[in-house]
Amino acid sequence: MSKVTFSPRACSKIILHATKYPHCAINGLLLAKQKNKNDMKLTDIYIQDAIPLFHQCLHVSPMAEIALTLVDQFAEQNDMVIAGYYLANELVNDMSTDKPAHKIADKIAENFNNALLVVVDNKEMTCNMNSIPLKISQHSDGKWKVKDKADVSYEGGDAAGETISTLMKENKYNILFDFDNHLDNITLDWRNNNLNKIINKTMAYNNGVSS
Repeated sequence: MSKVTFSPRACSKIILHATKYPHCAINGLLLAKQKNKNDMKLTDIYIQDAIPLFHQCLHVSPMAEIALTLVDQFAEQNDMVIAGYYLANELVNDMSTDKPAHKIADKIAENFNNALLVVVDNKEMTCNMNSIPLKISQHSDGKWKVKDKADVSYEGGDAAGETISTLMKENKYNILFDFDNHLDNITLDWRNNNLNKIINKTMAYNNGVSS
C-alpha cells in the first residue's frame, strides 16, 4: 500500500474539530495534492488540507451534497482532490465507522484510488500530544484496510504534535468553523483561512524551537 503523509494543517484541523465538539460526533473531508489523473498506479499520498463538515446531523443528504459540491470546487481551484473522509465518534471508546460514513468514503474511493478513512481516537486526545491520535484505513482491492503506522507520517515530525498542543491550549478550536457553523451564519468561513494562517505561524515557531 502507498505511504501517506499529513500536513500540519490537515492533522491540526482534524484534531481541533474533534476538540471543539467533544460531546458530538464530527466528520470532514481530506484533500490531497492533485496528481496526474491518468496515473492509476499506487502512489504516495500527501494530505494537504482537511475541511470540517458537520457536528450536528452528520449524514443529512441535501446538506452533505451541497458541502461536497462546494469542497470539490474548492479543491479543483487549488490543485487538490478529495482523497478521504475523517470522523470522530461521540463516545470515547467508539472507534467504529457506521454505514453512512462508509457510504461517503466509498463514494470518494470511486473517484480517488486508494482513498483514506480516518477515525480520531478520542482516548488519546490530550493537550500534550505525544502522538497524533488517528487510526487510518485505506481503500485497496475493494476493501478498507488499516494502514501500518510505518506507512503513515506527519510532516514536521514532533513539531506537528507540538503545534496541535499549542493550538489546543490557546483554544484555537473556537475559530474553526465547519459547514454547520457556515449554514447558521454564512459569514463564517468553512475554508478556515484565518486558522490556516495561525497553524502555519505556530508550526514555523515550533520548528524554530525544535531546531
